[in-house]
Order: sequence, then structure tokens, then C-alpha cells
Amino acid sequence: MRLRCAVLDDFQDAALGSADWERLADRVEVVPFHEHFGSEDELASAVADFDIVVTLRERVAFPASLLDRLPRLRLLIASGMRNSVIDHAAAARAGVTVCGTGSLSHPPVELTWALLLGLARGLVTENEALRTGGPWQSTVGADLHGRRLGVVGLGKLGTQVAAVGQAFGMDVVAWSPHLTADRAAAAGVGFVPAKEELLRTSDFVTLHLVLVETTRNIVGAAELALLKPDAYLVNTSRAGLVDQDALLAALREGRIAGAAVDVFDAEPLPADHPMRTAPRLLATPHLGYVSRANYRTYYREAVEDIEAWLAGEPVRVLGD
Repeated sequence: MRLRCAVLDDFQDAALGSADWERLADRVEVVPFHEHFGSEDELASAVADFDIVVTLRERVAFPASLLDRLPRLRLLIASGMRNSVIDHAAAARAGVTVCGTGSLSHPPVELTWALLLGLARGLVTENEALRTGGPWQSTVGADLHGRRLGVVGLGKLGTQVAAVGQAFGMDVVAWSPHLTADRAAAAGVGFVPAKEELLRTSDFVTLHLVLVETTRNIVGAAELALLKPDAYLVNTSRAGLVDQDALLAALREGRIAGAAVDVFDAEPLPADHPMRTAPRLLATPHLGYVSRANYRTYYREAVEDIEAWLAGEPVRVLGD
């Protein structure tokens, strides 16, 4: 009898076309789910009779309470090689192997710049006006050349974002809790020793940190108050890096020129979530990782993970 594999959150119906799942056809039945399960009860009911689950990024949590309700589950695959919403200890106790996949860094970098440029040049406002017969030119774009780009987090993604800023002729500086002047110099960007200085002096601020307890709400009400009235904030990393209520207040009160976000405290975003109607906000539905090349990587390596697990030699095993 074939094993059953559930592929979660296949919103675009792209999973099966992104990899050669036929390699598993004689051993595994693959079932994609195109709608998100909004509660643990719904998810537990939907995947109760599956041996394998493939989940995207960190959208779906797998706490001990859920894993205890899935006695048939034996292999859990998450895209990427880090997943903070899977209880790895509980998975180990339940005999569930957890594996990851590769993940490309350029898609979120590219989206970061799409959002930053969209903010700077008022693209959404101007496009909507053009399509609906609104005013011909109603915004005055913010220049990038010669302006300061503050990069919070100069890891793999932040370094690539910084390089693009330099290509635009921006003054690029960086800060993070553990960044040193030498590391910043190696990336060719200016080092700012204090978060407050970066926020106070930057025209555009972009966040590229991992979300851990020490970085949660690293941009709160006090930090937002330091931004210039004509400054813009971009967050394509994790919603928890920014105090969401403080950001909404800053946008509503016009204390910053605007913000762009691709990540939210609840995903998919509920229909009545205040982020859907906030002024001065350019928002996208967590598209940072959503690209053809990344999907090919995720699902190709998910197939490889399943094959290796079936052979008794699991690869890319994740744990605490």
C-alpha cells in the first residue's frame, strides 16, 4: 500500500509542476492542498491519514499538541533549513523525522527592492489612478541616489540588499546587535555603532534579521519615533521584528512617510486585519520566497528528502 503525502498551502497549484513527483508514484500518493487550514483542529483533521507532510516556510506551526494528534505522521518536510514553529523535541518523541530543503537568497532580496522602489515612486497610487481615470501624476517620487539606506542585519540577505543600494548611488550603512566595523567594511558599507543612530539618520530602513527573543520588537514605538517624517521602513523578514501596533499608529498619524511589509503576525492575513486598510502602507502576501526558482528548489529537494527517507538514510535532517 502506498504512503500518503500532503503538500500544504499550495496556493498557486504550483507544487506538482515544480518537481518530478512521478519518481515517487509507485510508493507515495501526493495530495496538494490549495487552501490554508486556519486552525489546529482543521489541520489535524485534514492530514490525520497522511504519513508525510510538506509545509512551506514557517506559516504552519507544528507544536506538540498537533503532533500528538497525528499518530500516522512519520516525515515532516519544511522548505528552508531553519524552522522555528516546529517543535523538534516533540517530533523526535513521536518518531517523526523532520527534514529541510535548500532556499535561494535572491528572491527575497529582489522583493525587498520591488517594495522599496514601489514606496519611493508611489507606484501603487499612480497605477490605480491611471487605471481608474484618476489624476495624472499625484505623487512626487523620493530619490534614492545620494540618500541613506540603513540595513538592519548584514547577513546573506542584508549584504545583497546593501549591494543594490550602492548600485543606486545610495549611502549604505548597517547595524545589527552583533555587527562589527570589520564585517561592515568587508561588505563595503558604513558601520553604525548604535541602532538609534541608524534609524535617526536613514532615509530608508530595511530589516534583515532572524527572529529570536532578542530581536523581537527590535523596532518598537521608541525606535519608530526616531525615524524622519519622510523616511520609509521595509520589512520582508519577520513581522515580529516590528511592534505591529506601533507601526500602525505611526502610519495612521503620518509620523513616517510610509512602510512596506511582506510579513504579518497572522498569515494568511484575516479579512478584517488592520494591516489591510492602513494608510501609507504597501503590503504583499509574503511573496519574498515565492519564485519559480525557489519553488523548484523546495519541491525538488522535498522529493529527494522523501526518497532518502524511504531508503532509510534521511538527508537535511533538522533539529534543535
